[in-house]
Amino acid sequence: MNDKPKTGLFAYPTAAIFCLTSIFWMMIATFLGLLGATLLIAPDLTEGIGWLTFGRVRPAHVNLVLFGFVTPGLLAAAFYYIPKLLRTDLFSEKLGILSAGVWNLMLVAAMVTLLAGQTQAREYAELIWSVDMMVILSFILVIINFVLTVKHRKEPILFVSVWYAGAAVVLTATTFALGNVVWRPDSGALTGIPDAILLWFYGHNIFGLLLTPLSIGVAYYVVPKVCKAPLYSHTLSLVGFWSLIVVYTHIGTHHLLQVPVPTWLKVISIVDSVAMVIPVSVFLINIWYTAKSKLGEIHADIGGKFVFTGTIMYFFVSIQGSIMALPQVQRVTHFNNWVVGHAHIGVLGFSGMITLGGLYYILPRITGRPIYSRLLADFQYWLVLIGVTGFAIVLTVVGLIQGNSWLNGETVHRIIPQIHLYYVIRAALGLMIFTGAVIGMYNFVRTLFYNPEETS
Repeated sequence: MNDKPKTGLFAYPTAAIFCLTSIFWMMIATFLGLLGATLLIAPDLTEGIGWLTFGRVRPAHVNLVLFGFVTPGLLAAAFYYIPKLLRTDLFSEKLGILSAGVWNLMLVAAMVTLLAGQTQAREYAELIWSVDMMVILSFILVIINFVLTVKHRKEPILFVSVWYAGAAVVLTATTFALGNVVWRPDSGALTGIPDAILLWFYGHNIFGLLLTPLSIGVAYYVVPKVCKAPLYSHTLSLVGFWSLIVVYTHIGTHHLLQVPVPTWLKVISIVDSVAMVIPVSVFLINIWYTAKSKLGEIHADIGGKFVFTGTIMYFFVSIQGSIMALPQVQRVTHFNNWVVGHAHIGVLGFSGMITLGGLYYILPRITGRPIYSRLLADFQYWLVLIGVTGFAIVLTVVGLIQGNSWLNGETVHRIIPQIHLYYVIRAALGLMIFTGAVIGMYNFVRTLFYNPEETS
């Protein structure tokens, strides 16, 4: 595996721009998340400012975390490691720069339209049709670059990270178009139960077929590199890849167990949700055995530390997800903050930590310079880790309070005073994560542009 860095700041312009894209939009997205959490405890804070009501801030926060922070960060790592693994140059840096430019225009359009109240009002598919088409165009540009880089490779064997990155962008371009019903630009939706089924086919696969494979691809590249050890089992990595593609695709309907969708579809979604233990276990066994007796090396490398922590979060979110798909459990957990906590463990804890790890790993290698401040990087690590762990605990407790109270016939509004304190703690944890994002932005910019020290 060729990992000798090219010299000069602009040797990897596509990876560098996607890196900056990720860390900048992380700051914006976490600020919106903090604002949303604050509005839950002080709803009159933005009274009279239509752009900053909770109903607009929340979807803007979700979409910017998804498409602004996590996805571009994972793509930045992919634009670095795919040419390395294939022993060739990226097919076109100009095309890569164009794709990053279109991506950022799409993010600006997404933020402005959502805060302006222009929405399709569908979970994870709120973006209006014109922005949807910008998303699809962005993915198409990335796909072309990835596929043609693979075509012109000098390395005949495709390491599993290439499999995961390639599958993620190809499958997501397809599921995004389906889930957002792009052939109906006037509504962006079907009607009734078919729309709900199609929406959650997309809604869960935007995580399962985009964030998950991109994150796993980064982990499979970074952990062996940091440990200076070969991957424990290439065979296991492919078993995990194909089992993820087969099993995860069909679990979205477990969000609809309380509505009249076909029973056979509910059964498939529950069975496959529980069966997610297979690809998750295969991946974790493979990556943890690779790191066996190498935790010192993991700790010494800030990128490796972020990534390895993300794999631990993957364990927790996956076990929780399988349990939540059971009807008896959903009677308590559905429609309350338990689900919100679960989402934060997955997106911020699993994918977010791996995103930051991938960025910290590639940053010195695309600049030829060390990270500006390891102290700041470690500080950011602990802020994000404490924040997401706190989210998991606080929102799980709130969800159990809400779910059990509603199950016993209590009304929604009478529960609000009981959970107010938890919402205050949630906002405080959000402030920690936003602070971590600002620190990361400063550290990355200093490393890229104002750090004169060169690596040997």
